[in-house]
Amino acid sequence: MPVVVAIPGPLQPYAGGRAAVELRERCDTVGDALEALGEQYPGVRDRVLTEQGDVRQHLNVFVDEDNVRFSLGLATPVSPESRVTILPAVSGG
Repeated sequence: MPVVVAIPGPLQPYAGGRAAVELRERCDTVGDALEALGEQYPGVRDRVLTEQGDVRQHLNVFVDEDNVRFSLGLATPVSPESRVTILPAVSGG
């Protein structure tokens, strides 16, 4: 079973209109998954990662229910059953 990346609505036009993408490549980390996603859909990668390769500040990336900002970042491990979710950060007051 491949790693699945859930794509938020604002980024779906850059992913061929898809809400989720199954990655066939072997991915050991979130960074690998985002790189594989970027190979298929470069427009998504450019909007998720900075030029330095970090997750953009206004986005959150989760592996299953865990925000990678609070674990190992792009080095967070994924397994073939993992679901990587990209979400716009929400703030308010």
